[in-house]
Amino acid sequence: MNKGIIKEEIMHQDIIPLCAADIEDQLKKQFAYLSGGRGEDGCPVITFPDYPAFSEIPEKEFQNVLTYLTSIPSLQDAGIGFILVIDRRQDKWTSVKASILRIAASFPGNLQLVLVLRPTGFIHRTLSDLAFKFNRDEFKMKVPIIMLGSVTELHGYVDKTQLTEDLGGTLDYCHNRWLSHRTAIESFALMVKETAQMLQSFGTELAETELPNDVQSTSSLLATHSEKKDKMKEDLRLALKQGHDILESNRKPVAENPDYKLNQDQLDNQTTVERLLAQLDETEIAFDEFWAKHQQKLEQCVQLRNFEQTFREVKAALSIASERLSAFTDVGNSVSHVEHILKELANFEEKSRESLEKARVLASQGDQLVQNNHYAVDSILPKCNELHHLCDAFATETEKRRGLLNKSLELHSLLEKSMRWCDEGIYLLASQPVDKCQSQDGAESALQEIEKFLDTGADNKIKEPNKVYQLYEPILNQDLMEHVQKVFQKQESMEEMFQKRQVSLKKLAAKQTRPVQPVAPRPEVFVKSPCVSPGLRRGSDYVSNTDDNMLRRMNYRRLKSEMSEIRQSRGGSVMDDEENLAVLRSHVINELIETERAYVEELLCVLEGYAAEMDNPLMMHLISPGLLNKKDILFGNMEEIYHFHNRIFLKELENYIEYPELVGRCFLERMEDFQIYEKYCQNKPRSESLWRQFSDSAFFQECQRKLDHKLSLDSYLLKPVQRITKYQLLLKEMLKYSKNCEGAEDLQEALTSILGILKAVNDSMHQIAITGYDGNLNELGKLLMQGSFNVWTDHKKGHSKVKDLARFKPMQRHLFLHEKAVLFCKKREENGEGYEKAPSYSYKHSLNMTAVGITENAKGDSKKFEIWYNAREEVYIIQAPTPEIKATWVNEIRKVLTSQLQACREASQHRTLEQTHSLPMPAPTCTSPSRNQGRTIKKLEERKTDPTSPEGCVTSVAPKYPEKGKGWAKTSQSLDASEENDGWSSAEDPLNSSDAEEEEEGGGEMKLTPGKYTVVTDYDKRGSEDLAVKSGDLVQLIREGEDGLWYVKNLSTGKEGLVPANNLLMLIGNSKSAQSLSSSESGTGCSTLSSSSSYNESCNAGSTSF
Repeated sequence: MNKGIIKEEIMHQDIIPLCAADIEDQLKKQFAYLSGGRGEDGCPVITFPDYPAFSEIPEKEFQNVLTYLTSIPSLQDAGIGFILVIDRRQDKWTSVKASILRIAASFPGNLQLVLVLRPTGFIHRTLSDLAFKFNRDEFKMKVPIIMLGSVTELHGYVDKTQLTEDLGGTLDYCHNRWLSHRTAIESFALMVKETAQMLQSFGTELAETELPNDVQSTSSLLATHSEKKDKMKEDLRLALKQGHDILESNRKPVAENPDYKLNQDQLDNQTTVERLLAQLDETEIAFDEFWAKHQQKLEQCVQLRNFEQTFREVKAALSIASERLSAFTDVGNSVSHVEHILKELANFEEKSRESLEKARVLASQGDQLVQNNHYAVDSILPKCNELHHLCDAFATETEKRRGLLNKSLELHSLLEKSMRWCDEGIYLLASQPVDKCQSQDGAESALQEIEKFLDTGADNKIKEPNKVYQLYEPILNQDLMEHVQKVFQKQESMEEMFQKRQVSLKKLAAKQTRPVQPVAPRPEVFVKSPCVSPGLRRGSDYVSNTDDNMLRRMNYRRLKSEMSEIRQSRGGSVMDDEENLAVLRSHVINELIETERAYVEELLCVLEGYAAEMDNPLMMHLISPGLLNKKDILFGNMEEIYHFHNRIFLKELENYIEYPELVGRCFLERMEDFQIYEKYCQNKPRSESLWRQFSDSAFFQECQRKLDHKLSLDSYLLKPVQRITKYQLLLKEMLKYSKNCEGAEDLQEALTSILGILKAVNDSMHQIAITGYDGNLNELGKLLMQGSFNVWTDHKKGHSKVKDLARFKPMQRHLFLHEKAVLFCKKREENGEGYEKAPSYSYKHSLNMTAVGITENAKGDSKKFEIWYNAREEVYIIQAPTPEIKATWVNEIRKVLTSQLQACREASQHRTLEQTHSLPMPAPTCTSPSRNQGRTIKKLEERKTDPTSPEGCVTSVAPKYPEKGKGWAKTSQSLDASEENDGWSSAEDPLNSSDAEEEEEGGGEMKLTPGKYTVVTDYDKRGSEDLAVKSGDLVQLIREGEDGLWYVKNLSTGKEGLVPANNLLMLIGNSKSAQSLSSSESGTGCSTLSSSSSYNESCNAGSTSF
């Protein structure tokens, strides 16, 4: 039977008016039953057994039972008609009559025959015969009614095999069993119908469902439908199980007794159940086929939505990658720059590889969907083609960019190769010794060197610029073309220099000539060097002038002399020296820029590979709890440093690649920005402490593995500290090769500023480690100096000046010199290992600078000086590690005290002018002195009023405030104290002249002063023009030379030559000089200001004429 027809039959099956379950109680009364017996022509037999209360059965119940019993047989059997067997053998005639009349009136089906077993009693049987004959018309029915007297007669009409045992038959009938079977069959039929309707409803719902446009909704819909389908399948399984259970129960008698034969009703029931099961199986098959198609469509929809979503993401990623790739337009300006761009391109390609791979995988998945006959082929195929096109276009463009950059690298390599060849040529010319070239063998040897070098030009130099332009046309821009032209011009200039040198050497080789003697240039030809006058340096300063420095200076001067001779032999090419220096400057600027780029890359690597990963949710499981929210402590302001260098400083540095001597301006313009390093360095101890705690963390190890770093994070956290110290070295190199250039002053200022920043950073690192100070350190003014010293105390208290118990063992103290106070601290090492020990400074006491004085020389030790307080009530003997450190501290303290005294002096002069404004000015008593005499008088006047003068101990003067920490220190000092301390405050040492100190501190260029000088340091002859002198020799200055050398005449020997200016001490006058020197030996005491002198008196003393 066709599946559709079967399904239609199930769905449109007539609803049975009554079910056994509905009238189960009425059927249980068993006043009528369908035993399953059949007549000869197959008519169903309905039996009305003897039922005493038959007349009491409600009409409604009676009609329900008869209607239900007549509805059970098939339509064909019911159409033939029913045989009614009415058993009234135990009843009365009156009851028989009533029963027949009631049945005749209420029977709903066709009747074939009515068989009545009349009462068995004689009287009732006789009455029934008579009554039936005379009242036949009352029993008029469509079928005949036969009155039977016994079951034997009944067997003549209905075979006893079709009759139940109570009617003398052999038919096996159990009313309760029959009722149970009927109830189960009807329940199963209802379940089959409901299941079919439910499947039809669900199929309609699936067919009418619109497919969503996003992955999540489609997946959710598929899950919902699958869940409903599974529930349907479960209901279907239960229905099938119930049907099979009924079928098995119906077949149970046959299974138990093979000879048992099912009656017709049982056979009909079995047929009905089998038919329902077949319909259910076919319905399930039809539903499964429908669901498979629907499920496939939903799954394909999910695949499509996934494909579309991933397509959008991949396309967006490829668009971003293409935009970034299009930004790789720069072809570089040097080999290192091109290599840097190539590295960036490779990194970019590596990062983009994931997007490309995802695009290719997605395109492959789309092709697979098309091959699997996806319902949306028209939508998938164009997207696959687009993905293939985008991937191919990106790969092609990447290769194109790489090809251009490789071309650029090839060109720049060629240019730098030529530049190196030119530089090597210049070095060769500069390194050929002049004296050796004067001989024939020397000249021929030099010629061979030149020819050998020129032979290497075939592989190193640019031969035809036009061919270069043609070969590298795709990458040539205006800057590159100009660069090629410059390199070619330099190459030609260098070759021209070689040709001239060859001509000169060939002449020398052909004809032996007398060697050219270096001639000292005229003094007015040279620009005065900004060296310090020899009379302005102290003896201790000469310690730093090592033999190595002097040797380098002599080698440089000898080289210049040799180059001068070469210029003379070649016709005087004045550009050779500048060419050499330009090459050196170029090397320095290239190193500066390349290291800057590497530095920026390293910072970025740390920020992306470590700092950013601390916020990555995928890495959170590796981060130790103690590291959470500690990124700012670990990395400090590294991100701020990176942005400054990457966005600003590196780009500005690159602008000076053609003008390296001007790079100092770049540093000066950005000097304030370098203050960010102070913040980073101050945080460094906290960062190191955190690193030490978690250096073994799996997070750091994983980050290091991903970055493929050989060094751990702490090495990279040190990079900013190393970088800020590197700048001063590069600036020193650049300054060395830019002495006579336009930007020399800017370079010197930049170097000084960078050193100042380094010092401030270093000092601040120590200052933040001070503990135990109650006040605010910022109120003490700027931190000027800090360092560790040995300290002794030697206090005198009260009028009797009784000495405290002297401490023979020095105290280890770390001093912090501020503008307003000097702090004494004790250095303590914190817990740690090796170099990572972080020191701290425990505050001990401080001295207010308004009451401080100093004595330069103490206890005959060149490394000691005194700091005394309140007119030497408290004396601290300070021993520095070296004389140079001592000199630096003494000079810095001088400046502080001088600035205080100057401020006080200006205030006093202002008050004096207000008081004497109306008084007449006295007439001058002498004529104006000469310029030199006036300058000498001015210096001596300043010496009388300057607290740092050798004629008075250095102290601030404020006699009205003797209390500690409240005012200026008293200045009275006994002669014994002066002799005991042997300080610089005595006037015996002319090297301590205030003139020298002021001019040395000024740092300006000293004007040449003709006159006589004393040699204070031995000097050995190291060059042909040098003059050997001994300490104490008197010399006469003739002219000023180069590089801090002066041309002098030894008044003892009459010889002339060059002597370092630092070794000379100027004598103001013969008589005065002799007196000064002798007083130095005799050790006269110092003159001091009286403690009772007012400040106005000290100022008036300063106005005394010489």
